[in-house]
Amino acid sequence: MPVVRDLRVLVRLTDFRRLLTVRLLSQAADGVYQVALATYVVFSPERQTSPAAIASAMAVLLLPYSLIGPFAGVLLDRWQRRQVFLYGNLLRALLASSTAVLILASVPDWLFYASALSVTAVNRFVLAGLSAALPRVVDRERLVMANSLSPTAGTLAATAGGGLAFAVRLVSEDSDAAVVMLGAALYLCAALASLRMDRKLLGPDEELVQPRLAAALASTTRGLVSGVRHLAERKPATRVLIAMTLLRFCYGALTVMVLMLCRYAWYEKEKDGLALLGVALAISAAGFFTAAVVTPWAVGRLGPFHWLVACAGAAAVLVPALGLPFTPGPILVAAFVLGLITQAAKITTDTVLQTSVDDAYRGRVFSLYDVLFNVAFVGASAVAALMLPPDGQSVALILVVAAIYAAVAATTARWSRASAAL
Repeated sequence: MPVVRDLRVLVRLTDFRRLLTVRLLSQAADGVYQVALATYVVFSPERQTSPAAIASAMAVLLLPYSLIGPFAGVLLDRWQRRQVFLYGNLLRALLASSTAVLILASVPDWLFYASALSVTAVNRFVLAGLSAALPRVVDRERLVMANSLSPTAGTLAATAGGGLAFAVRLVSEDSDAAVVMLGAALYLCAALASLRMDRKLLGPDEELVQPRLAAALASTTRGLVSGVRHLAERKPATRVLIAMTLLRFCYGALTVMVLMLCRYAWYEKEKDGLALLGVALAISAAGFFTAAVVTPWAVGRLGPFHWLVACAGAAAVLVPALGLPFTPGPILVAAFVLGLITQAAKITTDTVLQTSVDDAYRGRVFSLYDVLFNVAFVGASAVAALMLPPDGQSVALILVVAAIYAAVAATTARWSRASAAL
């Protein structure tokens, strides 16, 4: 297989292999910690889980990426990246250990969320640093290959970490703190792995660093504003971003609904519900993988806007058909379908942005895209918190989501006809 061959070429590069090890350990720890946080909020027997609690957990997991993301690069271009991996992972190991102590101490929710928020805030620096450091360990000819394989390997590591967390949670009693400590141990391993690289290997070069931090932050703010203006002048890019934001909103609202169904409506045993949630997430991940295979062919045959119409239109029909019975079988099928549709829309959006936005503005536009992507999910959690009953069975929520999918399909079809007429 070409992917396996490419990976073999890259892992022969010592510095790339060491950087990849840091990525795999860091993202595996992320997967463990995020699942630990979610299952503690949703499935702890002593907690009366509510949609509002889930919305709070989603905000803790995602908002740091949105608020810190655009400015993380400014600091990463001033700090030695090897040191970011070392101290960032050490800090996360310490903070995750503190979270475990807070779980055992049964502290007020706000203190638990503050600790968890601190851990996820550091993630943005580590993940952005891993991408920024890649050109320092791979030559220009192999950079595209490395950019394709390294994040994919990290995603698989995060998925494996999440699966490991689910397994520990299922076989152990009172295991919330134990799962968090597993994540802390992996963060510590990632910090130690970074010591295998020279301190100055990953940059940045001192002579290229802007002398004043305030000037760099102000420049970033002005750059984001100019990125918004540039985006407003590119109708195809603006339109796909609107469509993707709404599709992400729908996916987020339905995710919260499934969490509540697993917790209350389907099984009385907490571990049975947790196992079913793990199956749903695995099936949704299979939909993501299928989208990666199908979308290039579909976009080539239909074009990006028609493919978005097909995805949103299919969701508008299938969400009520599969969701309204509120039974596990159809919901699991829906998990696969929505995973496929959401990821297919994201791949299509990425492609349209890459082809319609000028290269000089592409980084800023993708920073804005990242903000919209995460804020939509958090906003969906908040709306679901207002609409869902305790057992998660809300006909109104499903109908609203189906209506949004239908509106996206109709509007995107109109945009496509307008573009063809020009």
